[in-house]
Amino acid sequence: MSRSRRRRRRRRGRIAALTAILTAVPALWLAAPAAQADPAPHTPTAHRSADTGPAVRHDTSPTLRSMAAHAHHGRHGRKEQGDDPGETRLPHPPASPIPDPVVQSSPGGPSAPSTGTNFEGVGAGNYSITGVPPDPNAAVGSSQIVETVNTAYAVYSKSGTTVLAPTNTSTLWSGFGGSCETTNDGDAVVRWDTLAGRWVVTQFANVSSSSGPYYECVAVSTGADATGSYYRYSFQYANFPDYPKLSVWPDAYYVTYNMFTASGSFLNAEACALNRSAMLTGASATQQCFTTSSSYGGLLGADLDGSTAPPSGEPELMVGLGTTSTTLAYWKFHVDWTTTSNSTFAGPSTLTVASYTTACGSSGTCIPQSGTSQQLDSLSDRLMFRLAYRNFGDHESLVVNDAVTAGSSVGVRWYELRMSGGSPTVYQQGTYAPDSTYRWMGSIAEDKVGNIALGYSQSSSSVHPSVRYTGRLAGDTLGTMTQGEVTAITGGGSQTSYSRWGDYTSMSVDPTDDCTFWYTNEYIPANGNFNWHTRLASFTLPNCGSTASNDFSIGVSPASSGVAAGSSATTTVSTAVTSGSAQSVSLSASGLPSGATASFNPTSVTAGGSSTLTVATSSSTPAGTYNITVTGTGASATHTATYTLTVTSGSGGGITNGGFETDSLSGWTPAGTTSVVSSGAHSGTYAAQLGSTSPTNGDSSIAQTFTAPSGTSTLGFSYNVTCPDTLTYDWATATLKDNTTGTTTTVLAKTCVSSSGWLQKTASVTAGHSYTLTLVSHDDNYTGDATYTRYDDVTLS
Repeated sequence: MSRSRRRRRRRRGRIAALTAILTAVPALWLAAPAAQADPAPHTPTAHRSADTGPAVRHDTSPTLRSMAAHAHHGRHGRKEQGDDPGETRLPHPPASPIPDPVVQSSPGGPSAPSTGTNFEGVGAGNYSITGVPPDPNAAVGSSQIVETVNTAYAVYSKSGTTVLAPTNTSTLWSGFGGSCETTNDGDAVVRWDTLAGRWVVTQFANVSSSSGPYYECVAVSTGADATGSYYRYSFQYANFPDYPKLSVWPDAYYVTYNMFTASGSFLNAEACALNRSAMLTGASATQQCFTTSSSYGGLLGADLDGSTAPPSGEPELMVGLGTTSTTLAYWKFHVDWTTTSNSTFAGPSTLTVASYTTACGSSGTCIPQSGTSQQLDSLSDRLMFRLAYRNFGDHESLVVNDAVTAGSSVGVRWYELRMSGGSPTVYQQGTYAPDSTYRWMGSIAEDKVGNIALGYSQSSSSVHPSVRYTGRLAGDTLGTMTQGEVTAITGGGSQTSYSRWGDYTSMSVDPTDDCTFWYTNEYIPANGNFNWHTRLASFTLPNCGSTASNDFSIGVSPASSGVAAGSSATTTVSTAVTSGSAQSVSLSASGLPSGATASFNPTSVTAGGSSTLTVATSSSTPAGTYNITVTGTGASATHTATYTLTVTSGSGGGITNGGFETDSLSGWTPAGTTSVVSSGAHSGTYAAQLGSTSPTNGDSSIAQTFTAPSGTSTLGFSYNVTCPDTLTYDWATATLKDNTTGTTTTVLAKTCVSSSGWLQKTASVTAGHSYTLTLVSHDDNYTGDATYTRYDDVTLS
């Protein structure tokens, strides 16, 4: 349960104003400290946080089953006030000026995920509920499932049998001493460390304090049995470390926070690396922490699924919402435990995505429910837990989601990112909103063959909040959830007085088969406020559990390219053995545009090898974007990958090299400081950059003269301007001169914003007329505010 919200002062002190308490339950308030001013916010130096340092306590616990046998099985400690002040909104981008361009507005096909076990988790039927939201979260181990809700912990078998009944999460720290033992403050998270076969559980502590220090309590199991003993640690923080999210990586356990002052003012995001290797042995452990600027919150760290580790030395990737409606932001966290000064937290870098508007406007609250006017919080100001990572051998993939506006309702925007040259790129994206009901609070993951499962809450003015999930298969059309939607449980009621819902849900993958998904979410059986239940449901997607003994995977890199009609584009088709022995794989391509041909060199490979695919277009190939299916056929299995090709009008008329995918400015006349860059393109791999990250003097421009072909009426291009100065001195602009009539149109008026993100401009053209398009970026050469502009995807349509 996130604590980042308004706080109220009492006469003798201050209790955190969090979510609601059940007023009929006797209040057992903690003693409040004397009133005092909030401590000065901690200010990082070069983004390194003063929270860096050793754990302030650590020990080895008795078995959890013995501690739980003597524990109070119900919520205790700090209580929550009933004013439901709502979640403090984190920094998030402004609304997009255009509708979501990647909405999936119709459901998937008739096939649906194959359902398995479905049973009750922690909730009002087995635990004392005194607040909202529940924060349902679960992880799957070799033989057990561990679920945490905001302040409770339970262990189940995979058949749904209760192994350890719900008990306060603080029971894990019985006898530990300090705030981890004496408070049960919540925001618990559990993960399964696949590489080590261990459980990792976190919970923060002492967060009701008006002055801190605050703590993150971390427990690492000594073996695969979640009811056994744990190595326990307590790490200290100067500011309030809200909304902790845990991820597992080979070099560290990473935890991200939203940092607040004691009075509830947002400071920044903080990311901490905990020494995993030391904690797996119970040795003394330290953490290294870095902060972002105040423009970012809600970061998620890559969380490893599967038994294949990332490439050796690869830094932890962290992703959050960007500062514009067309971007995500990311950081690379490299930790060095030997020479800590060599640790780095590089970013933010920008990842361009399809335009989006975070759900529910400025408040974040707009989700309707049946039978009540009370609306629910979408928590759309952050990405939703988890950023699930998987190494497939031939490619590295990450999936993540958040809640966005979809027409008149709310849908789940999901992304698959793939690592290329050490940085993430968008492989596919979509917004799942197949009808007018609201979908939000999602969680997403991939199985071992690349199928993707997406779970979420669903509600409308005529439907109580329910738990649903869907999915897609690895070879399906990009950007689409192709499987039918399954309801794990239909809610019997709505939450009638409070907006808080979630604050997150959990999609995990069973490590024993790497195919079975387990989804955890909340529902309410009848109208009320403190009667929430949680549900755990398992399911599989086709073609995973029945994977052949000899099998392989297939991928393409780059996954997309642009080409002028009449030219060729190439990509590398890679294969990898995923099980059994290598087999011969023959390659073919389908979905080509008219006038185009595909060839492979070589035409077949032994699994583990690669081939070069060349797609040759002709002058008659129509402009457009095409999804080409690359198929690998082996003796025991067949797999596909998708290669996206964008064709622009050829040199016989129209724009030449409008996507700059030749990795050059061929077809253009450059002046000033110009280049082609291979990161941050609007689409494909390359974009033109005018100006530089260092100051330049005067206009930098590229120009092209062309004839508008028959059947075209519109010129379009995308631009992304970085202009930290003012319009008086620096700007981007674009003009289109009709050489046939002698008239000039300003397509892009002089523009200067600090970071525009990718935006689009269009202008009318007349077929048969000759035109000169000039794209400009102007910089006054003043130190400290270099201006540069990227242009991409210049097309005629």
